[in-house]
Amino acid sequence: MIINICFHGIGRPARELEPDEDGYWIEPGLFEEVLDRFGDRPEVRFSFDDGNLSDLDHGLAGLLRRGLTATFFPVAGRLDGPGSLGPDDLRVIGRAGMAIGSHGLDHRPWRSLDDQELDRELITARNRLAEVVGRPITQAALPLGRYDRKVLGRLRSLGYRRVFSSDRAPAEKGAWLQPRYSVRDTDTISGLERELFGPRSLKQRARYRAVALYKSQRPGIAVRT
Repeated sequence: MIINICFHGIGRPARELEPDEDGYWIEPGLFEEVLDRFGDRPEVRFSFDDGNLSDLDHGLAGLLRRGLTATFFPVAGRLDGPGSLGPDDLRVIGRAGMAIGSHGLDHRPWRSLDDQELDRELITARNRLAEVVGRPITQAALPLGRYDRKVLGRLRSLGYRRVFSSDRAPAEKGAWLQPRYSVRDTDTISGLERELFGPRSLKQRARYRAVALYKSQRPGIAVRT
């Protein structure tokens, strides 16, 4: 089993936040605690969504101090925007040995998009990031964790090798669709340890499988054109 732990923002945001986004900005102390407590566990993987400046100021610095790696999923349309990473920042992160994936172009849920809009999120964003970092982008993180059969099918057809959700469950090693746990401002290190590594009942495991199956098989939203 793999435990994917995802961060969004660390410290004080330097841009206007989206509705309900503030709950995913955590104190630097909690971020450091998570790295210290879980960073040496072989089943743990770290990732960062959205491409906030805190990915560089807190995220990369904390990883390098401990010899850890992570995958960074910036929003391509925010590069060089207020409070966001710029192209040079992203290249610094890549040269430090971190993986770079795509979180789309405009941080919109992909389920609600028509075919042209979806291609901008999955193709235009990927190409823009690849041009910046000088290597192919093969992984994606689903904005707001939302997906359906159409979205997953399009990602597969475009050759994405791994896709990450926010379904708060362990991931099967090697699975194409990987759930993650997003760290929130109400979390504590002891609470996270219980949730991430505590025993899981048969009912909990069955519920996750049922939810993931439903999401992956439900049809896409009908979009007016």
